[in-house]
Amino acid sequence: MKIGIVGAGQLARMIALAGYPLEMQFLFLDPSADACAAPLGELLLGDYDDPALLQRLAAEADVVTYEFENVPPASIAYLEGHCPVYPNSRSLATARDRLHEKTLLNQLGIVTAPFAAVDSLAELQQAVSELGLPAVLKTRTLGYDGKGQAVLRKPDDIEAAWQQLGGVPLILEGFVNFTREVSIIAVRGRDGECRFYPLAENTHRNGILHLSVSCPNDPLQGQAEAYADKLLAALDYVGVMALELFQADDTLIANEMAPRVHNSGHWSIEGAETSQFENHLRAIAGLPLGSTAARGHAAMLNYIGELPDTHKVLAAGAHLHRYGKAPRPGRKVAHATVCATDAQALQRRLTRLLAD
Repeated sequence: MKIGIVGAGQLARMIALAGYPLEMQFLFLDPSADACAAPLGELLLGDYDDPALLQRLAAEADVVTYEFENVPPASIAYLEGHCPVYPNSRSLATARDRLHEKTLLNQLGIVTAPFAAVDSLAELQQAVSELGLPAVLKTRTLGYDGKGQAVLRKPDDIEAAWQQLGGVPLILEGFVNFTREVSIIAVRGRDGECRFYPLAENTHRNGILHLSVSCPNDPLQGQAEAYADKLLAALDYVGVMALELFQADDTLIANEMAPRVHNSGHWSIEGAETSQFENHLRAIAGLPLGSTAARGHAAMLNYIGELPDTHKVLAAGAHLHRYGKAPRPGRKVAHATVCATDAQALQRRLTRLLAD
């Protein structure tokens, strides 16, 4: 089976690595000649909306997926008219726009922070008067890893935030007083079967995920699964999806969804019976889903901007995944997975890995 992937970054690379044991072949569409997934298949070099390349991708691939949501929805809609595409274009369009995303979540009875659409400075001022401060102003589309947003803490911040982000559709979100950030990775097959990975507790630095720790038997697992299940069904979703959440007391508040494999699920490569990457391929190919059960306890540490010392990582008992990307500030270049039989042993290994 030949899998077409729109995008050829590290997520596409890990999907392809998971597909090789299943004798899958890969065809990537990406505008970068040095895309890190390129060695694992054939690269169609060009823009994501190149009509000739989209036509070729649709003709040669048995099924198409995408590795991130910042691809043109029109490209996915075109592909959908010519070959099987999972997740579907509606899922992409919903996840790309924070206003559409949060509106759907609320319609499904899933709790979010209060929010308001903002298209002018006057609308921003009105939204602040309704939601209060602090609040977070975000671009509705194309924001990731902390980009495209500004925190408003006092009235003087309003005009500065508008000057920074104004000119594109925005959304103002009320501030959530949370105790921790978590995410759930879910997968849904073509036949509607759903499976869920254990919650991961996430720590961010400068808006970028730093550390994810799997939480088997977390007391909020059922609530997270119920949220994800509603979302998967409403979108007729196929493939892996991530739902990022805040915990406030005993309630989970949905932050955003990602219609793809997700950074906070990287621990599953060594830490689960079936990785998120293999399960994504199983789902979109119409194969039986694999077990999402954890193998003990696991954590994932991101390396941002600088490549790790391979010797140090391996000596700490971790598994290293380098992405074949040149380092630069703010760029994800590798991750390490740490596994252990219990939470205490995991913490000891993490402490060793994090030591200078």
